[in-house]
Amino acid sequence: MTSATSATARRVLVLAHTGRSEARDVARSFVKELTGHGIVVRLLRHEADDLDLVPEDYVPAVELTDSESDASHGCELTVVIGGDGSILRAAEVTHQRSTPVLGVNLGHVGFLAEAEHEDVAATIEAIVEQRYTTEDRLTLDVKAYVDGALVYSTFAVNEASVEKAARERMLEVVVEIDDRPLSRWGCDGVVCATPTGSTAYNFSAGGPIVWPQVEALCIVPLSAHALFARPMVVAPSSVIAIEVLEGNQGSGVLWCDGRRSVDLPPGARIEVSRGQRPVRLVRLHSAPFTDRLVAKFGLSVEGWRGAAEQRRQARARGEDA
Repeated sequence: MTSATSATARRVLVLAHTGRSEARDVARSFVKELTGHGIVVRLLRHEADDLDLVPEDYVPAVELTDSESDASHGCELTVVIGGDGSILRAAEVTHQRSTPVLGVNLGHVGFLAEAEHEDVAATIEAIVEQRYTTEDRLTLDVKAYVDGALVYSTFAVNEASVEKAARERMLEVVVEIDDRPLSRWGCDGVVCATPTGSTAYNFSAGGPIVWPQVEALCIVPLSAHALFARPMVVAPSSVIAIEVLEGNQGSGVLWCDGRRSVDLPPGARIEVSRGQRPVRLVRLHSAPFTDRLVAKFGLSVEGWRGAAEQRRQARARGEDA
């Protein structure tokens, strides 16, 4: 890491989807404005190259690092510019440090993002004035075993899914909850999701939307051939296990947040539990989750008056009388 600035200076890590010109423009705005207010901006070196920054214009107000795993060390927050995929990547980069993540949405739905493209100026102002809060979201710890040996360990913000590797074959699995077998399914797979991920793969697969304040884990079978194959919500303390049965003619694959994967041979066992480290999201507004759902999904609320409006109208009728 290259730096010539004081260790006591405020620092912000900026990550961007630099393959998009719009994201590069927004990232340059953040670098210019934050450094102009005396905040040190840290960038991954290869992203800084993509931004075409003129070094002499910013040094020592910009720090460059080659290490993703240590990139957020000493930073008060991470600003990530892109869609939900970029925010999930930022969660990977910051996970070991538990650095709060502030998403600026340039994608489509952007459920994980707190700000939209048009809010850049207000977002920068909020960072400069430290007018923001943080919110811890439940994550998943995911482990894969083969012949009793741990072969893979990771985490997930949205979901961990066990899916069939071959399109033409079903995957035979047994699902276990808290050391007890629940059901055997021939299926396309099984999704285990957090409340945060309930609006992602879980939602697309027919699972319930769970408010972020609810601590729970969701299980959704994918195209299961069984009488009992409903989405389920279990306790956050539960341990979910999915066993890929020995008789499978093909293998499976474990996906975490749609970003990290590992092949699962017949006999593999996947255990999913509440993550030891939550993901910390930056919040600029106190809007209820209901409002976020309405805005992100474009839900119709035409005709709604609400209790306060109904009381106002009742008082008006009384005065008229």
